[in-house]
Amino acid sequence: MMLETATALMCMAHAIYFEARSESTVGQLAVGQVIMNRVSDYRFPDTVCGVVTDGLRYSWDTRKIVRNKCAFSFYCDGKPEHISDQQAYIWAEELSYAIINNHVSIDVTDGSTHYHAHYVQPYWKDAFTQTVRINAHIFYRWEMP
Repeated sequence: MMLETATALMCMAHAIYFEARSESTVGQLAVGQVIMNRVSDYRFPDTVCGVVTDGLRYSWDTRKIVRNKCAFSFYCDGKPEHISDQQAYIWAEELSYAIINNHVSIDVTDGSTHYHAHYVQPYWKDAFTQTVRINAHIFYRWEMP
């Protein structure tokens, strides 16, 4: 496996694990597909890790991200990321491998680039087209101009 692919797999597996480990397989797959949809969209970074770590950064130090101002909340919520369920993480890695290597033939999110937990009301949701609700997440597509 190329280093670039191994890094992408780790970034996606972390996102799936920390964002959706309590979700069904379809819910976890959907998080991975949102990442890939963003990679394919010119309005977002063009790598898996770039998408997962995307967010508002301080102008005086672009290595530091502004707390709670990123695309994937686990990445900038200020909480330590600790993998406590090895089985769930191994599954996230397996799903990530399948998604990155195009072994999944249908996008269960219908092209979604955004999602949120059903119990929050983000300010941005009305600017996007809602596509589907899967488990605890609602998915949205950012239409092309």
